[in-house]
Amino acid sequence: MEGVFYSPSRKEDVMLGFRKKEQAAAVSVQTRPEESFRLGRAAPPGPGERALYRALREKVPIIDASINKLRRLLGSFVVECPDEAAQRGLRRFLEDVPVGAAGQGIDSFLGVYFEELLTYGNAVGEMVVSGGQVAALYNASLESVELEQAGPLEVKVSVWDGAQRRPCPYPELLLVSALNPEAGSARGTSLLRGLPFVSEILLKIYHTLGVNWDRLGNVRFAVTCKPDPSGLYAGERARQMAQEWQRAMRSSQVSDFVAVGDVSIQAIGADNQILDSEVPVRQMLEQIVAKLGVPPFLLGLSWSSTERMSSQQADMLTSELDAYRRVLTPVIRKICRTWLTLAGYGPECAIQWEEITMQDEVDHANARYLTARARQLEQKEEEL
Repeated sequence: MEGVFYSPSRKEDVMLGFRKKEQAAAVSVQTRPEESFRLGRAAPPGPGERALYRALREKVPIIDASINKLRRLLGSFVVECPDEAAQRGLRRFLEDVPVGAAGQGIDSFLGVYFEELLTYGNAVGEMVVSGGQVAALYNASLESVELEQAGPLEVKVSVWDGAQRRPCPYPELLLVSALNPEAGSARGTSLLRGLPFVSEILLKIYHTLGVNWDRLGNVRFAVTCKPDPSGLYAGERARQMAQEWQRAMRSSQVSDFVAVGDVSIQAIGADNQILDSEVPVRQMLEQIVAKLGVPPFLLGLSWSSTERMSSQQADMLTSELDAYRRVLTPVIRKICRTWLTLAGYGPECAIQWEEITMQDEVDHANARYLTARARQLEQKEEEL
């Protein structure tokens, strides 16, 4: 991973914990066999699975919209320190810290970090140290790093340098998170897990709709010409008729088609009707929305929902966001403590998230519901 271009001094080694404690006793986990982690296992999903999740976000707009909505609804936080000077300096650092090549501020770092966590189940970041201070934050791509479970309580981060893999020399500067990992594993669970099958059906329905509309909207004709019983010049007449028909159909203006003899023209597939796709599409969308945990009214879906249902869905989303915050809080705390330690302050700090309020979203959803209901009543009155 790029960015670690500072070699800590002996004093800072001790402060950051780079030096291994010689007298520390080894931690032994009794309920896990040594063979299960002796060779190491890749923690994040493989390249094929990551490509699949990226394709889902690109091809199914509601999935990408849901992840972006969760990112925006995550909210902000404040860090409280017992030392006022430390708190002022830490606040400036969190607001102005460079993130990657074009970002700035802790919110920019956490936004990308959170999206990676939701999409792939794992996320990796880095604190870049320069001049004895945390100079920048960096979001690592899972394509360039590999996580291995080196032990029951340890994750080893390596970087792919061409065709070779090299371990990161300062793991204490790395930030690693896993979303809902399985027992005894460092591999997280993507929020999109289980959606490929449902999304494939939804895309098939949309593709079929497009093909059917192309067939019925771009009408094709069957021209049948019964030859003269005498059979004279039948082939030449058929060729002439085909040329005249093509000329009439390709003309940019309305053109008549004149033929001699027994000629019948029929539209191909004109009697067929396009199947109603509203029910199957909604069934697939319901499965996707249920997996992502975002209420339908936040995604612009005009499904009938009462005020009570909207409030309950908002409460459920608040619980989901609280769970995501608990995953990100250790990452924020590690960044803050590292900065405080290198700046010469005590590492004590507390992360306070702002309260999540969904009342405005609920009010907007109720307004849209009432508007749609009024339109339905107006249409019924017009029909009567």
